[in-house]
Amino acid sequence: MACSSSCINCLLVAEIGLGLIGFGIFFTFLAVILFFDRGLLALGNILWLTGVALLLGWYSTWKLFTDRSNYKGSGCFLLGLFFIFVRWPVVGIIVELYGCIALFGGFWPTVKAFLGQIPVLGWIIQYPLMVRFT
Repeated sequence: MACSSSCINCLLVAEIGLGLIGFGIFFTFLAVILFFDRGLLALGNILWLTGVALLLGWYSTWKLFTDRSNYKGSGCFLLGLFFIFVRWPVVGIIVELYGCIALFGGFWPTVKAFLGQIPVLGWIIQYPLMVRFT
């Protein structure tokens, strides 16, 4: 089966985007462990945002953050990023987490359906106690 070079390039860009998202989450986690190190939090946020932009595409990322229904999540995420840059990392990470939940809240049913397909995790998610929380 032959693939065009543009198809392969799109897959490579998506893989790079996933890698940047992973590194962004890793640096953010490391920054929290190291008592909210401001430099690592900023680096994690920059890597995460760049990874999302590469994974979704620049236009789709712009539409995600500027959609009228996502203003609250986008504003909280950017406000949290601002707090991190002005040396209030604890407040910044809390506001950013709320922004991420508000911004990507519509994706939770899709994530739950995907996690339900994983053998052990799917069995745990289907317990009655877990169904109430998800």
